Amino acid sequence: MQQDTPTFSPKRWGWFGLSPLIVFLSVYLLTSICAGDFYKMPITVAFTVASIYAVTITRGIKLEERIRQYSRGASDPNILLMIWIFVLAGAFATGAKSMGAIDATVNLILSLLPSSLLLPGLFIAACFISLSIGTSVGTVVALVPIALGLGESLGLSNAYVAAVVTGGAFFGDNLSFISDTTIAATRTQGCSMKDKFRANIAIVLPAAIIALVLYFVVGLELPAVRPSGEGSFLLTLPYLLVLVAAVAGMNVLGVLTLGIVACGAVGLGTGTLPAWDWIAALGSGITGMGELIIVTLMAGGMLELIRYNGGIDYLLGHLTRGISGKRGAELTIAALVSVANLCTANNTIAILTTGKVSREITKQYGLDPRKTASILDTFSCFVQGIIPYGAQLLLASKLSGVSPMDIIPNLYYPFIMGGCALLSILLRYPRRYSR
Repeated sequence: MQQDTPTFSPKRWGWFGLSPLIVFLSVYLLTSICAGDFYKMPITVAFTVASIYAVTITRGIKLEERIRQYSRGASDPNILLMIWIFVLAGAFATGAKSMGAIDATVNLILSLLPSSLLLPGLFIAACFISLSIGTSVGTVVALVPIALGLGESLGLSNAYVAAVVTGGAFFGDNLSFISDTTIAATRTQGCSMKDKFRANIAIVLPAAIIALVLYFVVGLELPAVRPSGEGSFLLTLPYLLVLVAAVAGMNVLGVLTLGIVACGAVGLGTGTLPAWDWIAALGSGITGMGELIIVTLMAGGMLELIRYNGGIDYLLGHLTRGISGKRGAELTIAALVSVANLCTANNTIAILTTGKVSREITKQYGLDPRKTASILDTFSCFVQGIIPYGAQLLLASKLSGVSPMDIIPNLYYPFIMGGCALLSILLRYPRRYSR
């Protein structure tokens, strides 16, 4: 009988357990920076190099068991759920484009809103939808294709409009009552969602307002555009159904499945998409997500070996040393969840990983559990929103056909939110607490 793979390496590396992440960042980011082109180094190659390195440095078990441990991370339920979302998202996005849903929706929006309000409108829509459905990934899937069509009409880059939607998507991911991050943060700290919401809104609402003003200012400089065609209500029906179902709280997999079926039904009913063309579009959309699926699997495996080799536990132990006062305690919690998110590329897992330690710090230094829950959520969402290997940016990158590194500089909201979250700690206590 095959034995279960051990949970932790019998010979843990400590700080060196984090080196696969350093290898990945060095290969992907530094190589791209040196080359002056973020398309030169494929992210799949960077993850392959880091994955091979992670397997190589793992000690105390045979090669077969190292690979099994790597595969355990790749087959994590959260990873597999993301893959199913990517598969259905690819099928829906390509199917909707093939039957004319995107063009019809863009023309309808252009006929209703002036150019100056299109960017603020996209951002508000992303904030509202993500707040309603509690997931940034679902919001990216629903809005990025529409945003790309609007951006083309306005002469804006794909990276810019994808960033508008992706940034707004993190508003609800951080604030929604049904978001995984909200549930994880409140449960680990023992506070109510309502109280955490009140602590969070003081941080994220000013950040959203600032971002909205910036988009409005940019919008004032945009040229007036006219629809290139009529906005057929029937052709927009798949997107309308997806948005309504998402806001109603349907599971994201159910929402995407409904969208795929609606595209087929409307395409066949209107004659804009014959049956075999629809099927071919679905196949093309699914296979087009191949690179994204491979990256997700390799990231899950590599990050599991980082945890297995003790890298994350090393961080938890060393970042909690030398805490001084309440301000220092809150900054430590922010650093813990930020680095954990950097290592796991999943904000919910980062909160769960650091939640117990954060609660102990909260009790020891007399912090407000509501504030701690808010710190965990805001800083994890901030980091998740700016890492090029996070699911949201990878998906936005795939849908828009640009590098994640091209999107990051245009992410106004996550950066502003991170700044507001940091100020909420630095300005919270009198100076005497930080001695």
